[in-house]
Amino acid sequence: MQFEQQQDFRALVDQYPRAIMLVTKEPRITYVNRMFRLVTGYERDEVVGQPPSILSSGLHAPEFYQTMWQTLANKGRWEGLIWNRKRSGEVYPQWLSIYPMEYEGRHAYVGMFMDMGERTGADERLASLAYYDPLTELPNRSLFQEFLKARVSQHSCDGARFAVLFIDLDFFKSVNDLHGHEFGDGVLKQASMCIRSVVRKVDVVARLSGDEFAVIVELQNLDELEDVGQRLIQAFRAPVIVGQREYFLSASIGAAVYPLHGKSGAELLQKADRAMYAAKLAGRACYRIYSEADDEQGRREQQLSEALVASLKTSPGEFHVMYQPQYDLHSGQAVGMEALLRWDHPEFGSVSPAVFVPLAERRGQIHEMTQQLVRQILADLQEVPPEISASFRLAINISARQITDARLGLVIGPLLARIEKIGWQLEIEITETHIMHLTRQCLETLKELRNQGVGIAIDDFGTGYSSLAYLQNLPVQVLKIDRQFIRRLGTQDSDSRIVSAILGIADALELEVVAEGIETKAQYQELQELNCQRGQGYLMARPQPWQQVKKTVLDLCQ
Repeated sequence: MQFEQQQDFRALVDQYPRAIMLVTKEPRITYVNRMFRLVTGYERDEVVGQPPSILSSGLHAPEFYQTMWQTLANKGRWEGLIWNRKRSGEVYPQWLSIYPMEYEGRHAYVGMFMDMGERTGADERLASLAYYDPLTELPNRSLFQEFLKARVSQHSCDGARFAVLFIDLDFFKSVNDLHGHEFGDGVLKQASMCIRSVVRKVDVVARLSGDEFAVIVELQNLDELEDVGQRLIQAFRAPVIVGQREYFLSASIGAAVYPLHGKSGAELLQKADRAMYAAKLAGRACYRIYSEADDEQGRREQQLSEALVASLKTSPGEFHVMYQPQYDLHSGQAVGMEALLRWDHPEFGSVSPAVFVPLAERRGQIHEMTQQLVRQILADLQEVPPEISASFRLAINISARQITDARLGLVIGPLLARIEKIGWQLEIEITETHIMHLTRQCLETLKELRNQGVGIAIDDFGTGYSSLAYLQNLPVQVLKIDRQFIRRLGTQDSDSRIVSAILGIADALELEVVAEGIETKAQYQELQELNCQRGQGYLMARPQPWQQVKKTVLDLCQ
């Protein structure tokens, strides 16, 4: 290279927005640019002629560098995260790209890098788009995996422990579906700040995708993991506020510990993911540390999930409907019944709805499930039932996500027509946790259904966070008290205050109340004393197939 060309080359490289160094094959540093000096703190005279190891943090095992040089020899390029040390002694994450080149007639390598811990300049931010999530400004999945590989490499040398946390936001998909991505993005930003407020500055927080986050937490002992998990759960108990609206979420968290649960980054992340899934199965809003037993349960749930999708598409005969009667608690007369879908799989047997309904929601198959439910009910109602009270109700459960789905009307339309023809009333139930996130558009859809004669009920009432002001704006006629509150009635430690309060709210808002899960005479009698109108439960009748409910309930209602 001619002298003038060298000067032009160096002038160009010196202004480049990323740090650059040239290294000979020996290897020795022969040139560094201005950004190199700004990032590392080393002046040119301090590093030129020195081996690149002058920058080494000492945290990577020899195998790391052997793999790097082997990749360079085989592929002609190496790129990845490496931990190096600045002149000040500070260890920092560096994204390094190495390429071979000819320089002054000799074989050399050019290394370009950036400090992944400092992204202040516009050019740095632009260069980091491939490694950071633009919404939350957290590392993305690719960069997190590199951080994880580097941490495993470091800790294999010093023997310290760390944990990988996998965090999934509960109920976020409902916010996105019902309010749109603009509000969803705002919730994700708030959630990322919530997570960062709990962990320490040295811990790495990343957004993997959608509503999934991950954290690398440094540990002195395992008790610290318990503390971090509890603080994260508590942090999400407060509402997330976006655009002056409150969104109530929770977090399901899984943890895997190095080296107890895995000795590679991929294994740790996978097991933390499985532990998170175990937290979901345990009821959400909790955290779980990876265990073999939970992992086995998670694999079974995955198998069930895949089987459910296949059955909904190809084996409708595996599904049938059971009907649980509802009674007027004062007269004892049957006044309605709830239609419940059941699934009998040839391999897994009878699968509980508490298992397969959430699976259908997570897999996006809830609409197909509602189709199965309605199809089965219509088949049962082909046989004209006896003439009974015009106020007799048939209740079905739907997901809040379906309210914005144009297909909902097409599905329940034929059922509504059939119900009206036989003189009954259709009632749809939506869980309180989901109904509190409904948009104005969703509320209008519910009002239209109500105007068509469909009753609207809030299921599992008492488990969510409904306010009186919000309840006043909902087009609902019925509250169903969750069974966990009914279970406390009629015992020595009976506490009827919550049930009494719900009945008071319902009375003030002119709503009817249904108590679910009545199993003892003492519970029945206390609900009568509290003036609860309707109820259902094993004490009066278990869910029954159509032919049985027709004989034992409907024929008696004539």
